[in-house]
Amino acid sequence: MKRLLIALLSLTLVGCSSSYGRPKLPYDAWYIGIGAPRHMEVWVESVDVIDQRGLAFERVHGGVVAYNNKTLGWWNGGGSMKPIGNVDLPEIIFVRWQSLVEPQTYNVRIDIPQWVRDEMVKPQRAFCPWSQKWKTDYRQNISIGMAPGGIAKAWIGGPCLENKEIGRFVGKVDKRGPDQGQSGGRYAWPSLEPESKAYIEQHGIPYGSW
Repeated sequence: MKRLLIALLSLTLVGCSSSYGRPKLPYDAWYIGIGAPRHMEVWVESVDVIDQRGLAFERVHGGVVAYNNKTLGWWNGGGSMKPIGNVDLPEIIFVRWQSLVEPQTYNVRIDIPQWVRDEMVKPQRAFCPWSQKWKTDYRQNISIGMAPGGIAKAWIGGPCLENKEIGRFVGKVDKRGPDQGQSGGRYAWPSLEPESKAYIEQHGIPYGSW
């Protein structure tokens, strides 16, 4: 019965998506980037989105993140970027990830304020350093950084526009463990990279620094 209900819900969502049509945005897709502080290894199981139409989209991103190699703390946005096509501007973003240095599994809910959606469709003149030219640009990138202790931060930015912080969020431990309890407690990677392992053994995990 549970599987039947899930199947019916999925069909309902597909039908709703088709009836709503393609979102009316000034670009083909917006982007989600995922990352983590240096040495704080992460595996993202799922990024799910509820857009401003109320439609749910599961697993729009996940997997390997980008690490901040310049400093040990946060970097001002960026990450492993993925285009999010045929999805309207986000209202809520859910992230489930494995913090491999602890190890622990977390869930976090990121509520996207209206000012962020307004910023995402606001055309702005921007100077692009790599092309040395001015262009009309949009802040169409949402970056999410994850750290031990279930801490997440989110930023909004554009290819040629600086990032603005959306907020800091505290996730909850997923008591089911990695892969929603389907992996027998095994994490994505059985061991850390040698450099990360050496750093953790020498310095520990800097909880409270994020």
